[in-house]
Amino acid sequence: MSSKPARIASLGVVGSGIMGSGIAEAAALAGHRVVLRSRAQSSADAMMASLEKSLAKRVDKGSITPQERDAALERVSATSDLGLLADVDLVIESVVEDIAVKRHLFTELDRICQPKAILATNTSTLPVVDMAMETGRPEKVCGVHFFNPATVMSLVEIVRPLTASDETIATAKAFAEACGKTPVEVKDQAGFVVNALLFPYLNNAVRLLEQGLASKEDIDAAMKGGCGFPMGPFALLDLVGLDTSLAILDALYAEYRDPNYAPVPLLRRMVSAEKLGRKSGMGFYDYRKS
Repeated sequence: MSSKPARIASLGVVGSGIMGSGIAEAAALAGHRVVLRSRAQSSADAMMASLEKSLAKRVDKGSITPQERDAALERVSATSDLGLLADVDLVIESVVEDIAVKRHLFTELDRICQPKAILATNTSTLPVVDMAMETGRPEKVCGVHFFNPATVMSLVEIVRPLTASDETIATAKAFAEACGKTPVEVKDQAGFVVNALLFPYLNNAVRLLEQGLASKEDIDAAMKGGCGFPMGPFALLDLVGLDTSLAILDALYAEYRDPNYAPVPLLRRMVSAEKLGRKSGMGFYDYRKS
């Protein structure tokens, strides 16, 4: 059933990671007013600095004009006050992949945000319905899953929990399209489309390394040269974050009990050793000198 989308003029983004600033950049360039919220003002300011740097690179490459950069920056504000999201039309949370944290946040957002606002999660794996049922507006909760880097990747998975209305899904799709993205609607099931297919591949790459079949460099080279992938599995794991990857695999295994989703012990040991990938400087590769 089709439904007319509601107008989204303003967006709230909750979370201080790279995804949050990337979503904010895409939305601001599309003409939306954006409120970036982080728990500390220092991290909120860091998100703004990251946004300014990214927009400056776009100007240098000629993909946007200085005037477009300035207009986008004027549309964005950063804060540590969750209350400043009271009047936005849509909130996308992009906090840690922890269902307890997200449930608590949705309870707070439901209390603070105007009744017509849609509350969305950028989760890559967790059940959206669990967050929806923490609110008094489950029909207005859905998943809006951007991919990293959000400024470059064209796909957005629009996740429909059992509780979401047609208008909510239509509005989320229209928002993604306005940001220049390609939305696909998916069922609220762990991993959705992309991660349900991607993470068995990544997990099995770690298994091959653990078994000593080939070096990480050669496995990466094989998948790039043999399958035409832009990067190999270990470079991709380092980009995603090994802790994030482990959390996704744990969630997938909990839902499906498929051995392909059971994290390979080497991955869990690396997370225990805080070798998390690019964000920690060390993962399967060493980024400390680059």
